[in-house]
Amino acid sequence: MSLSQFALIGLAGFATGAVNALAGGGSLISFPVLLAMGVPPLSANVTNTIGLCPGYLGAALAQRRDLHHQAARLYVLLPIAVACSVGGALLLLHTGEQAFGRAVPWLILGACVLLSVQQRLRGWLERREAARAGVSLALALPLVGAANVYGGYFGAGASVIVLAALGLSYTDTLPRLNALKQALSLATNCAAALLFAVSGPVHWRIVPVLAAGALVGGAWGGRLGRRLSPPLLRRVVVVLGLIVAAIYLWRAR
Repeated sequence: MSLSQFALIGLAGFATGAVNALAGGGSLISFPVLLAMGVPPLSANVTNTIGLCPGYLGAALAQRRDLHHQAARLYVLLPIAVACSVGGALLLLHTGEQAFGRAVPWLILGACVLLSVQQRLRGWLERREAARAGVSLALALPLVGAANVYGGYFGAGASVIVLAALGLSYTDTLPRLNALKQALSLATNCAAALLFAVSGPVHWRIVPVLAAGALVGGAWGGRLGRRLSPPLLRRVVVVLGLIVAAIYLWRAR
């Protein structure tokens, strides 16, 4: 891989970190860039998961105050979330390169749909909190578990599903639910990344470049959070994702 390709990967990591800090869905930037660099789809997904993992730590630390008095929720949800994320990661490793490659455009389209409804989801969560609906742990466990199976398998847009699962299960403010989501995402992504590091087809030369770019981009995006429009960034990411999905569907003809 040439120096210019590494530079492009670093820029993709930077853009991913910034978009994740501002709007979410940044994986729809870095994952297609790795594909464009000639990395096979399954390897690109595995490498992307490991390379972007440090960014979740920053997000969780930034919202740690909103985790106060949520320890009981974490103790219950964390084991099932981690177990299901590892299950999704194992499913990915047993899918095979060709089968996962055929699924890529549909996974990207699904992530685009999730991102496109993210703002409506946030509005619904805020209205639900105001209405003071009930709480159901019996609902939280299967919903959070299913969301993290998807997250371990692919990841892009998974945070939207996890937040929806928490919103359906708990009555709380959006910042507190989001903080709970960030803590769960940190643990589940690190668990999947650890499995991939041990047994996945990782492109290790890419990982530090992607990770460094994501860390810098996340810090930069956090500082510009008040100057840029998250909905606009989200629309840009969705459009890019749709273009990439269309290209892969056309190639598969």
